[in-house]
Amino acid sequence: MTLAFRFGTVGTPKSAPKKPGGSVGAILRLHELGLDALELGWVRAVRVSEKTCAAIKAAGEEHDVALSVHAPYFINLNADDEEWPKSRRRLMDAAYYGYLAGATDIVFHPGSYFGRPPDEVLPKAIARLEGVVEELQSQGVHVTLRPETMGKAAVIGSVEDTLAMSQAVPHVAPCLDFAHLHARPGDGSMNTYDEWARVLEAYGKALGDEALKHLHIHLSGIEYGPKGERNHLKFEEADLDVQAIFRALKDFGAEGRILCESPVLEEDALLLKRWWTEMTA
Repeated sequence: MTLAFRFGTVGTPKSAPKKPGGSVGAILRLHELGLDALELGWVRAVRVSEKTCAAIKAAGEEHDVALSVHAPYFINLNADDEEWPKSRRRLMDAAYYGYLAGATDIVFHPGSYFGRPPDEVLPKAIARLEGVVEELQSQGVHVTLRPETMGKAAVIGSVEDTLAMSQAVPHVAPCLDFAHLHARPGDGSMNTYDEWARVLEAYGKALGDEALKHLHIHLSGIEYGPKGERNHLKFEEADLDVQAIFRALKDFGAEGRILCESPVLEEDALLLKRWWTEMTA
C-alpha cells in the first residue's frame, strides 16, 4: 500500500552510524528504517560545499528519501534595515545550497512582531519574501519557501500569517507545525478534531484543495505554558492528540510529508508511520 504521506525526521536520526556520517549517513539510516523523508537541519548556519550537496542529492535519489531544509533560526522577515541583509542571506543560502542538495522545500522561522500587530508587520514581511523569491527564481533555484507555524504568540507564525504570505507570494506555502499550533495559545486548546479541521479547511480555501496534497508537516509532543512553546517532547509524555490530527488529515484527503521533531526522532517517526498506517488500513 502506498501511503499518502512520507515520514521522516528533522535532522539526522539518533541511530545513524558515524560512518558514513552527515546527511548522507542520515539518508542511509532512514532508508534502513523504512522512512522516506529527511529535513536537513541547517539551523545554525549553512556550511556546506557544492560537492557535499551533490552527494546528498545523489543519496536521496538513490534511496528514495525526499529532502527539505530547515534554514537557520536567525531569520527575521521583520528585522530592522541593518539586520535584514543578514537574514536575507541566510534564507538565500539555505535555498541555494538546499536546491543543489536535492531539497524541494525550505522551512524557516518568519521572525518576530516586536510587539506590533500582525497587520502592520505582514506587509513588510511579504514584500521582503517577494524579493527573495524573485531572486531565487532568476537564479534557477526552484524551491518552495515554507514559513513555519510557530509556538509562541509573540512571533510571526499563526496559521493566518503563513496563509497570508503564501497567498501573496508564489512559491511560498506554510510548514504546518501542529505541535506549535497547539502550544501557541498557551491554554491547551488547538487539540481537537474540529479545530484541526478548521485549519485544513482554511488552508484549502486560501491555497486551493490541490495544496492539501502537498503538505509539509512537523509533529512532536510539546511542553507549553501561558506564553506558548517551551520544549519538544516524546509523544508519550505529551498531551497532543495525534489521532485527532490524523483523522482530520485523512478526512481532507491530505498528502505530503510528516517530519518528526521529538527528542527520539526516528522512534517517534516510526510510531507516526504506524499510527497512520493503522488508521488508513
